[in-house]
Amino acid sequence: MIGSLRGQVASRLLDGTVIVDVHGVGYRVAVTPRTLTQLEPGRDAELAVHTHVREDAIVLYGFLDPRERDCFEALIAAQGVGPGLAQAILGTLGPDALASALAAEDLDALCVVPGVGRKTAARLLLELRGRLALPDAATEERGQPPVRVEVRAALGELGYGPEEVRRALEAIDDTGTVEDALRQALRALSRR
Repeated sequence: MIGSLRGQVASRLLDGTVIVDVHGVGYRVAVTPRTLTQLEPGRDAELAVHTHVREDAIVLYGFLDPRERDCFEALIAAQGVGPGLAQAILGTLGPDALASALAAEDLDALCVVPGVGRKTAARLLLELRGRLALPDAATEERGQPPVRVEVRAALGELGYGPEEVRRALEAIDDTGTVEDALRQALRALSRR
């Protein structure tokens, strides 16, 4: 199995893959959109690789950070999560935000990912908590005032990502109404 590749990025393809030239051999590697933007043709790159073997194909999935590969492997081991959904989750959240969402039992952060509904998010919370190293501040968001919970949900519905939501929540006064807190959060987001 191929565990890593080091070579020159020969090209970026429209289907979300790159060709990495390793001493004259071009390996086609599927990457997340975030990784794709960081890989420039003509530049050297080193990718941690997961080799995915199916009946009809062998597909290489590449990651700039080995922690991303570890998260990817934990995700595809979960029931109902294939490589495409695992890449979507990592492309949206990244390893740190995913671990934080799992630690905080934040269904809304997981639901921001295209293709992940509340049912899938709840299943992922249960299955992945034991598989991924979670930050020490695991209970950081538990027991939050209801205003914070409502504002978090509203910002998620508006399409804000988990990191943006976290920053916005730092700027609100959760002793008032949900409407006031949401206005404060939106103002904070518009300033950044």
